[in-house]
Amino acid sequence: MTVTRIEMANHIEAAFASGPATRDALLAYAASSHARPEVIALIQGLPDKTYPGLRNVWHDLGHLPVGG
Repeated sequence: MTVTRIEMANHIEAAFASGPATRDALLAYAASSHARPEVIALIQGLPDKTYPGLRNVWHDLGHLPVGG
């Protein structure tokens, strides 16, 4: 099953509740929300940087389909 932007957002959007989030913060939120291993792997593959918001994640994951 392909990971979609909707699925990814469901697991990481809370990481931005108090401002920008790092890749490690995104991983922590995804793990705490019981994301599938495929979601975790995609986040692990992101550059190690701070993301100002969820839309900025799509720049590095532009290949993900919106929904499925």
